[in-house]
Amino acid sequence: MSFTNLVGIFLAAILTENYILVKFFGICPFLGVSKKLNTALGMSAAVTFVMVLATAVTWPIYTYLLVPNELDYLQTIVFILVIAGLVQLVEIVMKKYMPPLYNALGIYLPLITTNCAVLGVTMLVLDKGASDASFGYVASLVNAFGAGIGFLVAMIMFAGVRERLENCDIPKSLQGLPITLVAAALVACSFLGFSGIVDKLLV
Repeated sequence: MSFTNLVGIFLAAILTENYILVKFFGICPFLGVSKKLNTALGMSAAVTFVMVLATAVTWPIYTYLLVPNELDYLQTIVFILVIAGLVQLVEIVMKKYMPPLYNALGIYLPLITTNCAVLGVTMLVLDKGASDASFGYVASLVNAFGAGIGFLVAMIMFAGVRERLENCDIPKSLQGLPITLVAAALVACSFLGFSGIVDKLLV
């Protein structure tokens, strides 16, 4: 696979295939941890780390262990166990070296284990590999890293929007979750304009 294709995969994962704003995976932390920029950054860094490392571990497990032994039907269970172990590692490191961020993330940090964006990245790269033989290990890692950066971009953008909303005069009927969902929809719509640019790189 050429460098241009890898760049296209990376940009597509950030923009046109953004796991939050396009595929609507990982909505729970997106709505729950995006109130402040620092917590949004911390969660995004943790999710990106888990996405890349989980893909790096699960791809060879699936390809060289599960498939040859006809155990590919166990992929969901195996992938969740791998992700759970990585999240525990991130949680231990944050608790020891970044206590304020650990406390700020609260329950959302262990919930990365069941974050469908992380599981989605590890599973969808296998589907892409099945339909495109050139989509191998390196492309899977690039896709996972791009998905993590896309998660970061979405979280930072939405954190900025929510901080601005706090200073706005919002009608009482829209305050709270309603205006948050409206804002999320508008942010998601803003990514539609990137589709043509990225598609040319993937050709």
